Amino acid sequence: MSEDDHNVEEYPTEIHDYLAAFEKSLGSVDEMLKTMMSVSRSELLQKLDPLEQAKLDLVSVYTLNSMFWVYLATQGINPKEHPVKQELERIRTYMNKVKEITDKKKASRLDKGAASRFVKNALWEPNAEKEHTSKTTKGKKRQ
Repeated sequence: MSEDDHNVEEYPTEIHDYLAAFEKSLGSVDEMLKTMMSVSRSELLQKLDPLEQAKLDLVSVYTLNSMFWVYLATQGINPKEHPVKQELERIRTYMNKVKEITDKKKASRLDKGAASRFVKNALWEPNAEKEHTSKTTKGKKRQ
């Protein structure tokens, strides 16, 4: 029996699919980290506006803390009782603030000129009512 065959027997076969998915996810994270690390941080930040820079920083720190959370769990330490939990909550708070700012930027702007035209046209004007009445009565006489 080879060493790999021996390792396969050490864990229950029911979790094999979960472990395979976990290994695939780790590979994806590794590829993303290599991509991020291939470009210098200053180069990357120069290409982004301040809001995008904040998003990048938040995603980076959230990912790092999440990975530490997983590390604690693999070491038998309950991460829910570790300060990393408060740190993740703090980061989520800032992520929500950035999301609010992004949503406000996407929100439609009020066109004051158009709004005043809508209001002006919606208001009742006595002279306009007389003109409207005389036009409708003229139209009825022709029929």
